[in-house]
Amino acid sequence: MLEVKNIRKSFGSLEVLRDVSLEVDKGDVVAILGPSGSGKTTLLRCMNFLEQADSGELVFDGEHFSFGHVSKRDMHRLRKKTAFVFQNYNLFRNKTALENVTEGLILGRKIPKAQAVTIARQALEKVGLSDREGHYPDQLSGGQQQRVAIARAIATEPEIIYFDEPTSALDPELTGEVLGVMRQLAREGMTMLVVTHELAFARGASNKVIFMEQGAVVEAGDAPSFFRQPRLARTRAFLQTLDPA
Repeated sequence: MLEVKNIRKSFGSLEVLRDVSLEVDKGDVVAILGPSGSGKTTLLRCMNFLEQADSGELVFDGEHFSFGHVSKRDMHRLRKKTAFVFQNYNLFRNKTALENVTEGLILGRKIPKAQAVTIARQALEKVGLSDREGHYPDQLSGGQQQRVAIARAIATEPEIIYFDEPTSALDPELTGEVLGVMRQLAREGMTMLVVTHELAFARGASNKVIFMEQGAVVEAGDAPSFFRQPRLARTRAFLQTLDPA
């Protein structure tokens, strides 16, 4: 479904991604782990063209694209097949939960308003927020705001959703409600790439894991093998920092 080959990205003299490659099949839940500054977020942003990679190749649904020479038209077309859930929700503060979900459908997808409202209500119901559709972000908890962001993502019926540390801005007691929604999406077969420090989620919901450090993939594999017996001492040491017990 999706393949990234030898993606590279630098900010000035700082090389953030160094020949990163990965493959994603339909229905995969790929957990991307690594210390801060390892390039995880930049990788997701480049894959969704929120950042322009310097080089590398993207294969999506059998189509080949060069990261360094992707036209704006192709970027827009590819983004319509994906959705992105940010760390800090990225909701419009002056719009209700319902309006935050319908906005992209009406303006970006040109869906008639009545139809967009129906789709948005179904998405809010899916994340457990039917009773909050008229609330503004400031009237919602952090967990509820992130669930609105997930509803906005799934409303577009994407082929894949990129999650960039979706619980990092949440208090611990609010993390569970967001991870619960993500686990349900995983059970339903949604293809997801998830940058996360939530080890329990990665163990329980992902089927593939990538461990990154200093802009490169250090170790990757199927989730059961990765967590049961990581090959490298560096991987074992990192996992110990996430789960000292």
